[in-house]
Amino acid sequence: MQRAYRLVRRGARVVDLGCWPGGWLQVASTLVGSSGRVVGVDLAAIEPPLDLANVVALRLDLMQPGVAETVLEALGGLADALLCDAAPKLSGVRATDRANEESLLFAVGELVPKLLKPGGNLLLKLMDGPEADAAVGRMRRSFEKLKTVRPEASRKGTSERYLIGWGYRPVA
Repeated sequence: MQRAYRLVRRGARVVDLGCWPGGWLQVASTLVGSSGRVVGVDLAAIEPPLDLANVVALRLDLMQPGVAETVLEALGGLADALLCDAAPKLSGVRATDRANEESLLFAVGELVPKLLKPGGNLLLKLMDGPEADAAVGRMRRSFEKLKTVRPEASRKGTSERYLIGWGYRPVA
């Protein structure tokens, strides 16, 4: 997706929400180079820890108060790009899983204006359903351009897709 949409640039500050197991952190580290900074957040620890000078992985709950402040301190300022591959653990109970997805998407939506600088880019994982449609609707007025894509690398039959937003515009 980076090759197609150029969301992360050299020297950028990047936040990766739902960063476990660490693959996106490694890719973002390479893309931003030594002058950039990447901060990942997840409930699970990255094991083994990444030994990358420009990456910090924080073990935090996205839905808890104070997350934005902790991330901004580690990042050194607002993010140029916010990546989110977070997904709730599935219980197998459709109503519960949808409620958890909705809570997660709402929490991420609350973090966007606290973490992303004006003009910044977004990559957000969605699972097909009314929760995802509502999240897209909430984000629509905050970005110059939005697009949903299903990467070729996604498994066949998955409901996974990604929302890409360019040009973040804080809404008053």
